[in-house]
Amino acid sequence: MTEQQRRTTLIDVAHAAGVSRALVSIVMRGAPGASESSRQKVLQAAQDLGYRPDSRARLLRSSRTRLLGLSFSSSQPFHTEIVDAAYAKASAKGYEIALSAVANGRPESRAVEALLDVGSEALLLIAPTLSTQELTRYAGQVPMVSLLRDDVGDRVDSVSSDNYAGIRMAVDHLTSLGHRRIVHVDGGTAVSADQRRAAFSAEMLSHGLAPVTVHGGPNEEDGLKAGRLLQSDMPTAIIAFNDRSALGIIESLRAAGLQVPFDVSVLGYDDSQFARLSYVQLSSVSQDAALLAAAAVDRAVDRIEGTQPPSHVVRTPHLVVRNTTASPRFQQSAEAAALLPTKV
Repeated sequence: MTEQQRRTTLIDVAHAAGVSRALVSIVMRGAPGASESSRQKVLQAAQDLGYRPDSRARLLRSSRTRLLGLSFSSSQPFHTEIVDAAYAKASAKGYEIALSAVANGRPESRAVEALLDVGSEALLLIAPTLSTQELTRYAGQVPMVSLLRDDVGDRVDSVSSDNYAGIRMAVDHLTSLGHRRIVHVDGGTAVSADQRRAAFSAEMLSHGLAPVTVHGGPNEEDGLKAGRLLQSDMPTAIIAFNDRSALGIIESLRAAGLQVPFDVSVLGYDDSQFARLSYVQLSSVSQDAALLAAAAVDRAVDRIEGTQPPSHVVRTPHLVVRNTTASPRFQQSAEAAALLPTKV
């Protein structure tokens, strides 16, 4: 590190201002004991030198870090939306967020341990894949909140979206448009995939329809593969596990010369930033990242500052209808024919 790159210290500010280090410390902490002229002199010197207080050192000197550790998958854009919202909520509560990504070559256990190493007072894990036993072990060290997954045992808090309600909304929407041949492209082994599969089967049967599920996954490539599999017996509507999968499905349909939604309606899940893009406009079940993040931060802070036992918060999603769902083509044709003038 060069002299220019070295972090400016209190001693540097003291030398520049012509005062003692102790006086600089008093001014920087906002403590009483410095005259107004001395305070202004110190602040000006700090500004000229680009001095920034070392918050890590301050936290280490105290008994609190006020850090909330948050792990997320670097490959899931919906996770980053939760992260963005968590920062704002944590700041409003007087806490900072420490991030640790789960990525190729970096397992979730390493991400969690890194958050513990920096002194996180509570952990928030987005869609954790650790076993209940592993989660319980970590929860024995600090309060832990699981986001998007609720089967985490009694020692771990959870904040999730009602997958059964979300799939019910999706099926109800499509059947109300006249669809009867609806397929669910599932999430494979992803968190929440089992619940959405089960919900789809139950909802289709409640409408007197045959539930058909095709193996998929959480990414665009999974959607592409599933879309190709469906081309031999194409349904009129598809409910994807999430928005990324839906985008892959739409691409496979377009490559086959099919139009969305004229030939096939496609409905996603998450209402992520991809769904809202002007050239996509994907109908999707919204889990509302901001509300999930706020509820998770609230749970973490309540556990840190109080004596409340772990609890499970389940939020109800809502449906956002855009341009990728419409009535089946045969129904559209019939409706158009009905508008033609009758011959006498």
